[in-house]
Amino acid sequence: MKNIPTDSLRTLVTVIEVGGFAKAGELLGLSQPAVSLQIKRLEEILDTKLFKKQGQRQVLNHHGELLLPLAKQILHTNDTILQQFSSEVITGKIRLGIPSEFAATILPAIIGDFVSLYPDVSLEVKSELSKQLLQPSNREQFDLILTLIEQLDQNDHPVFMQDELVWVGDLNLVQNAVVTLVAAPQGCIYRRRAIKALEEAGLKWRIVYTNADLAGLTAALKEGLGITVLAKQTVPSEISYQKSTAILPALGTVGISLIKKHQDTNPAVDKLAEFIALRLK
Repeated sequence: MKNIPTDSLRTLVTVIEVGGFAKAGELLGLSQPAVSLQIKRLEEILDTKLFKKQGQRQVLNHHGELLLPLAKQILHTNDTILQQFSSEVITGKIRLGIPSEFAATILPAIIGDFVSLYPDVSLEVKSELSKQLLQPSNREQFDLILTLIEQLDQNDHPVFMQDELVWVGDLNLVQNAVVTLVAAPQGCIYRRRAIKALEEAGLKWRIVYTNADLAGLTAALKEGLGITVLAKQTVPSEISYQKSTAILPALGTVGISLIKKHQDTNPAVDKLAEFIALRLK
């Protein structure tokens, strides 16, 4: 019976999260040849290739895409077991900044699990628009920021994952007349992408309701006031969504980044960043 080494799985996941073999090596403390050797070892055990060439980049092929979520599950179980039996005690206070839609949908379960595993860490969570979180005057308030990134190819804030943007709400309301939108205030990536997509498609639009809070937007959607745009992972379970329709164009993707206040090692912040990245993807 074969056993899959977790270090090879961790290398695979890291390569995808940071977007390359060289960057993964820097994060894992390995040379680029050592990273390639880990991937080759994994491919030999599974008797299949996991990557394909796309331009100048190596990206996951079909088998790699199938393996990635399973690898994350195994690593999560591995790390949970180690933590349960570890004598290491992580303490401290972490100030976490997150977009409001993540605070309302995805993060509660993740944060709950983190607190149960690390009871000596105190978490202070504040939610705002990504634009506000990234303001220099605000960034000093946080030790760690989870934020949306519109430009996927910029280097200031490395993107560790991408998510599709989708139209949310009762899309049967959308006819060939004016598209009514409910949206967050000016500066919101979702709002900007929705308006840009509609205008490029030659569609008229108007904003009928503005609210920075996802709960407020959800209530407006349920009342049929209009539609909105969200990252697919953050759509409330009771609301329908589609990538595009016969009238509404596709919206593309958005990046998600984790930004630390300081580059100095902080075990509590590092552990939370790792925990969110592993669980969110």
